[in-house]
Amino acid sequence: MSEPCQRERAGFACKTRPMPSIDLEQPFDQFLATAEQVARERPDVDPALAREVFLEAATLLHNGLALDGLSPQDASAVVAGLCIDLVAEDPGAAVRARSEATLRAPGDLHDPTAVAAAYLVAAGILQI
Repeated sequence: MSEPCQRERAGFACKTRPMPSIDLEQPFDQFLATAEQVARERPDVDPALAREVFLEAATLLHNGLALDGLSPQDASAVVAGLCIDLVAEDPGAAVRARSEATLRAPGDLHDPTAVAAAYLVAAGILQI
């Protein structure tokens, strides 16, 4: 018999959510990969809920045009950074720190200033 979910332990019914079958365009597809990784690494995380949360983040950022104007390489770098920062203890602080770090050490980014700004726009859109 499986371990009761956290809601059952608190006296509430649990629903098993079906995993949505979603194909996201690059670079947003990294969010679903991160959701799956987080669910594998953290046994207390419901995989369907993780996918739902990261899908919502991808949708908000796509609809909010957070990555518009960035090269594909820079947009992919922003999403990769967000995937790391959104699972941090304080996602807002992590994203703001990454924005600042991008300006100090831009690596091979095409437009570090726009990437740093995109992190801050993303933080605003995600309200973190």
